[in-house]
Amino acid sequence: MKKLIIAGLAILTFSACQDLTEFNKDPKSPSAVEASSLVANATVDLFDFMTSTNVNTNNFRLWAQHWTETTYTDEANYDLITRNVNGGTWNTLYAGIIADFREAARLIEADEKLIADYKSSQLAQTEVMQVFAFHVLVDIFGDIPYSQAFNGEIVAPAYDNDADIYSDLIVRLDAAIAGFKGDATGLGDADLVYGGDVVLWKKFANSLKLKLAIRIADVDPGKAKTMAEAAVAAGVFTSNDDNFKLDYLSATPNTNPLWVDIIQSNRNDFVAANTLVDYMNDLVDPRLDQYYQDKKEVIVGADTVLQYLGGDYGANSPYAQFSKIGDKLIDPTFPGMLMDYSEVAFLLADAAERGFSVGATAEESYNAGITASMEYWGVDGGDITTYLASEKVAYTTAAGTWREKIALQKWIAMYNQGFEAYTTYRIYDAPVLNIAATAQVPTPTRFTYPVTEYSLNGPSVTAAASAIGGDAKTSKVFWDAN
Repeated sequence: MKKLIIAGLAILTFSACQDLTEFNKDPKSPSAVEASSLVANATVDLFDFMTSTNVNTNNFRLWAQHWTETTYTDEANYDLITRNVNGGTWNTLYAGIIADFREAARLIEADEKLIADYKSSQLAQTEVMQVFAFHVLVDIFGDIPYSQAFNGEIVAPAYDNDADIYSDLIVRLDAAIAGFKGDATGLGDADLVYGGDVVLWKKFANSLKLKLAIRIADVDPGKAKTMAEAAVAAGVFTSNDDNFKLDYLSATPNTNPLWVDIIQSNRNDFVAANTLVDYMNDLVDPRLDQYYQDKKEVIVGADTVLQYLGGDYGANSPYAQFSKIGDKLIDPTFPGMLMDYSEVAFLLADAAERGFSVGATAEESYNAGITASMEYWGVDGGDITTYLASEKVAYTTAAGTWREKIALQKWIAMYNQGFEAYTTYRIYDAPVLNIAATAQVPTPTRFTYPVTEYSLNGPSVTAAASAIGGDAKTSKVFWDAN
């Protein structure tokens, strides 16, 4: 009896000193998440989204006409509705990626124990990533919710003008660049790209600034010139060592999503598109062996030769009849890429042609862009030299205007950056892309707004559609002035 009383008193004493709600918490699902975990998670989500070829979430390798589909060809024919591609894109960027970076920034700001330089640099890092994500949203849709987007008291946020959003993103980016302090962010391994290296983060931020400058160059050349020259003076990418890439791992769930979409899923949904293959065959581009595999017998003149063969873009293209996606891309460890030196070099070539003082001629940067891409894909140095000297490639002899020359080579180089390849076409209206075989329409210039926006935020999205000239795939983002 005495033992029971003592046991009862012990339970009462424990209960009085312990908040019993603690027992209702699942230790495997913490209610509080560290900022570093949110940064890492949002980074992976952004790379996964931009890298994936899952038809439900990312069709840009198709819209760039680097790949085409075998059996189900809706997405290659620009169908956004059947699989809610535009809605998936909208939700992934807003509710997932940007929301996580914002919450990480809130936690970093609230951390009173964090060293001042670390706090400043970590906030700068999350800000740069938000700027990147928002510029993608604008480039996809045009006008979007921005100033009211994350205001919890506003259930139907207004849409901001896309040019105004870009102006604010540029201000935010400049402030973020100034916010990087010291040599390290203090995030260490939680920074999955640069391991907390502030010098490399500044290079990426300035390279992003250069990208935004060239985006607006046709509509605001004065501002673009100031931005581009400032970015180059502060330091942009100078080699492939600077590339903003994510090294995936060999085991799930940390593999490259291309491996998941193609190999793990055991799908034969994609083959080479004739658009890119035909250009590269004509140029005798040595990257073909890296981009694709499985040559086919093709009649050229009176001869039968082995060469890469792409399916007609947008048509049903039986898997066995056409060249396949290259081995490198379906390796689970193949890195995801958001921005590389090749892209920066082509941006510099564009800037030089516009008369901006960026430290190199257009031809030098054009050659650097091609070289960086080929080196990244493992092309032999002698083959690079031969390619650059080709009459069809050399800057002084290649066909077309400077815009067309840069566009073609940048579009080819952006093979692992489908969104940037598609956007390159929109910026320059080059190279010439094919009419989608089934839809019989040219390449769209934007995504239409998600269907859910019309049911949940009807007045705002209707006003936005009117402002951009109609919620059509042929309406244009503000910088698409040509």
